[in-house]
Amino acid sequence: MSEDAQDVVLIVEDEPSILMVLSDYLRGEGYHVLEAKDGEEAFEILARKPHLDLMVTDYRLPKGISGVQIAEPAVKLRPELKVIFISGYPQEIVDCDSPITRKAPILAKPFDLDTLGEKIQQLLV
Repeated sequence: MSEDAQDVVLIVEDEPSILMVLSDYLRGEGYHVLEAKDGEEAFEILARKPHLDLMVTDYRLPKGISGVQIAEPAVKLRPELKVIFISGYPQEIVDCDSPITRKAPILAKPFDLDTLGEKIQQLLV
């Protein structure tokens, strides 16, 4: 369980079943969860939401915006924002060689929800 139930997590995932599972799990752990199914929705949330603690984002997203392309400007605007990348193709994240991908954890799909929970706890300490 999250020690601080006020922690706000944005999940960016285009697969509805994965988004639902992640959201349900994180809500059950005490996080306030916001959901976006693509980069456009993620940018809308980032523009209107004054506080976010963590973003969990898929790399491959529809409409030509990758998770890295969302995370880079988000972290520039909010240096305290933590990011976790999730992908069925984790090497693509490494290969894009963004400064953010050298710091942020990358979880290869499929991953265990407890592993995600542990990574989040480590980042939000």
